[in-house]
Amino acid sequence: MYWEEKGAFTGEISPVMIKEVGCTHVIIGHSERRHIFHETNEEVNKKVIAALANELTPVMCVGELLQDRESGKTFDVIKTQIVEGIKLIEPSEVAANVIIAYEPVWAIGTGKTASSEDAEEVCAYIRKLIAELCGSECADKVIILYGGSVKSENTSSIMAQNNIDGVLVGGASLKVDSFTAIIEAAL
Repeated sequence: MYWEEKGAFTGEISPVMIKEVGCTHVIIGHSERRHIFHETNEEVNKKVIAALANELTPVMCVGELLQDRESGKTFDVIKTQIVEGIKLIEPSEVAANVIIAYEPVWAIGTGKTASSEDAEEVCAYIRKLIAELCGSECADKVIILYGGSVKSENTSSIMAQNNIDGVLVGGASLKVDSFTAIIEAAL
């Protein structure tokens, strides 16, 4: 989704168009947008604000590269992405209408998956950060998802974590059998 409602922005889709076709949610800041198209945290913020202004639920993705993880910068990367991604948004709006998806870039489409404990550690950090930025009530209400090579075999252990409210499924959602198995594991 692009942040402008109309204009000559070839290749981009306005929030108005997304809403007109019946969508209710929009993924913003996914790793491919950040790394292939060089989308900045400022652009992610503009898109989150535009989604909210158009009554769409933004699913704001955050996540670190393998080199960030290996050099101990995971929390720094996540903090910057979240602080910049939700700036200028009221805490009540964040709590009620923003979904945060932790997707470690090194685990997307690679077959590598963060362990349930690794995912929980980062999602707990996200919740703590939201509490610092927006208050504990907001942190308790905000939905935090895990995404990154989610499959039926790891869904239930991921979903069992205290700070993970659901999963964001990528490639596995393209095959009915695998997606159905993920849904069953989540239930």
